[in-house]
Amino acid sequence: MQQTQTAFIAAGRSLFQVELPHENDEVLPNVKWGCAAGFPSVSYWLYRVFERRLTNTSLNYKLGKSLLEEVGACLLGGHGIPAEKGLAAYEHMKSKGAFNGNPYTIEQLQNWLSEPIEFEGKTFRYRFAKQKAKYLNSAIKKIIDDTPPTESGKELRNWLTRINGVGLKTASWIARNWLDADDVAILDIHIYRAGILGGFFKDNLTVERHYLELEEQFLALANSMDVRASELDALMWFEMQESSTILKQLEVRNEALKMETPISASTFSTNNRSTNTQQLALL
Repeated sequence: MQQTQTAFIAAGRSLFQVELPHENDEVLPNVKWGCAAGFPSVSYWLYRVFERRLTNTSLNYKLGKSLLEEVGACLLGGHGIPAEKGLAAYEHMKSKGAFNGNPYTIEQLQNWLSEPIEFEGKTFRYRFAKQKAKYLNSAIKKIIDDTPPTESGKELRNWLTRINGVGLKTASWIARNWLDADDVAILDIHIYRAGILGGFFKDNLTVERHYLELEEQFLALANSMDVRASELDALMWFEMQESSTILKQLEVRNEALKMETPISASTFSTNNRSTNTQQLALL
């Protein structure tokens, strides 16, 4: 009889038992499932997908009500911009009517984006107003003048990369959000770190130079786990960006010990994570 890992998920007043692959089995060639309590092993992510499904807490990642709004939200976030401030900038620009389909000039968009933006009871200045105004202007023109393809995430992603300032990551982010697509992956630092620590990304590849190759590895992982790539991507991003302290410890310890598999989360004090009860499986 094939060995498995047994875990339990509390949903309301019910307790569900789930069977996960044995930690030494391979989910992909040379990639082990790992211990379900070993954040961030592949088994851990599968457990968390099941948990969110059973507790009806799946992540909603669509940001806009139109493609232009979605493009605007993703363009204003991303590299160098904290997620919360990117969303605050998006809401600010939306309130100005920036995404209503009118061909606003770069100057007008920059003026709006240079205004003080409200965030958590205070105001802040958006860091890249001039640059992002140019990108938004390019996106507005492209969407007004052309018809975006919607047959697949990759087709929309490729179309979006023709917009000034939209690279593979941002285009994949927009395509995933807008089409609920499972044929693209949003590979930012959080997903990349999950892949390195979980052993399903090769550490000789980088997002900057090998985006499409890493994307294929991620999509292959989701397929082997029998979960939606969009669901897995969103879950990993959310938890990895919430787990900076324990991740730094994991990276330092894994490097020092030259380990090939993730360290069990129980190695570290649970005081390092405010949501540790969600981080550790009930095994």
